[in-house]
Amino acid sequence: MPSTAGADASAQLIDPRGPRFAAAVTAVLLAAALTFGPVLGWPVLLVQTLAFAAGSLLGLRYQPWGWVYRVAVQPRLSPPAALEDARPPRFAQTVGLLFGLAGLLGVAAAVPALFYVAGGFALVAAVLNAVFDYCLGCEIYLLGRRVFTHAATGAAVKR
Repeated sequence: MPSTAGADASAQLIDPRGPRFAAAVTAVLLAAALTFGPVLGWPVLLVQTLAFAAGSLLGLRYQPWGWVYRVAVQPRLSPPAALEDARPPRFAQTVGLLFGLAGLLGVAAAVPALFYVAGGFALVAAVLNAVFDYCLGCEIYLLGRRVFTHAATGAAVKR
C-alpha cells in the first residue's frame, strides 16, 4: 500500500501495522471457522463478518481488532515510520464483509461449498496481509481508483 505521498488532504491516516494485526486475528478466526465447518463454524464466521461490517460501514476506528491494536499493542511500539490512507483497508473490509456474508448465506441455504469457498477466499486474503503485508483488497481499491481516474479524465486508450 502506498504511503501518505499520494493521499488526499482529507483522507484519514492510520498506522499501517493496525490492519496487518487485524488481518492476523481475522486469519485465526477464519481458519477456526473453516476447521469447525458450517455447523459449528458459523458463529465464528458471524463474529468475523460483524467485525468486517464495523470496519466497512462505520470505519476502521470501529473495527474491533483495530481497536485492540490501538489500545493494547500500539502503545507498546515505536511510532510508525509513515502513516497511510485508511480508504484502501476500509475497502478491503468491505470485500471481507461480502465474503463473510456469502459464507453465512451458504450456511443458511445449506450449501456448504459456498461456506468453504467464501471463507477460504477471505482466509487467503487475510493470510496474505498478515504474513506478507500484501493487502489484496487494498490493491483492488487502488486499481479501481486508477481505472476510474483514468476514465474520468477522458484519456483514450491507444491501439
